Amino acid sequence: MKKQSGKQPRRCLGCAVLLVLLCGMALYLGAKVFAPSEPEEDTIPNDVFAVQGEAEDSVEAMMLKIVCLTFDDGPSPNTEPILEILREKDVPATFFVTAQDVNQDYLPLLRQVAEEGHQVALHSATHRYSDIYASTEAFWLDIKALREALSPYVDIESVHWLRFPGGSTNTVSHKYGGSGIMKRLIAQAEEKGYEWIDWNVSAEDATSQHPDAAQILENVRAGAEGRDLCVVLMHDTAKTDATVEALPDMIDWFLEQGYHFCTVEQMYEMRDGG
Repeated sequence: MKKQSGKQPRRCLGCAVLLVLLCGMALYLGAKVFAPSEPEEDTIPNDVFAVQGEAEDSVEAMMLKIVCLTFDDGPSPNTEPILEILREKDVPATFFVTAQDVNQDYLPLLRQVAEEGHQVALHSATHRYSDIYASTEAFWLDIKALREALSPYVDIESVHWLRFPGGSTNTVSHKYGGSGIMKRLIAQAEEKGYEWIDWNVSAEDATSQHPDAAQILENVRAGAEGRDLCVVLMHDTAKTDATVEALPDMIDWFLEQGYHFCTVEQMYEMRDGG
């Protein structure tokens, strides 16, 4: 984060490595966001639409392997144990948060999220597809409400990253706002000064299958195979206990594979030269 306090995780891209690779990153990560492939219509919105990254292929030419751990739909009772694991493993993450009725009591945890060097980013206030995708105006009213809900706990003026519920190419939104609503929202987001990102690896931890920790780990390992840049979608909701259980082994696996951890914002700051 641009104005975060507290220590920076030691594993967040050592300075010597950064100096060598900054120029390469500026060339290879030219796209502001991952450009997702079009998903199939999903009758149960669950935020696991797959994404293929334009930037991803170019990063293969670099020696540095990067992973961004991202958590959607929190905070919740599971956010604090996730923070404990991240602290123990000394790695950063990005939290795309909501302000739903079920997580109002946990919003104060966002102070700790920011203080410990993680990134707080926007997802949705209500996360109700029928409401937020009814029109572009409805979407931005939802984001405004989210920013207001977060402002007591974080420096809201420094929060300018978002993730569209369902991803930037979700087709569920077409039911409510028409087939062109996502393209309009993307254009408007950029006009308003927001940066957005999807994902290219999914833990599939919020699906109706309710995978256990072993399956979540396998999903991530399979999704990360062959990628030098991984943006991993997970969830820190009250129902994703298995994600908490899988997280230590997931982090260890990425470390064994030679990945360096950073937040989404840190990745793009590196691209822009800091």
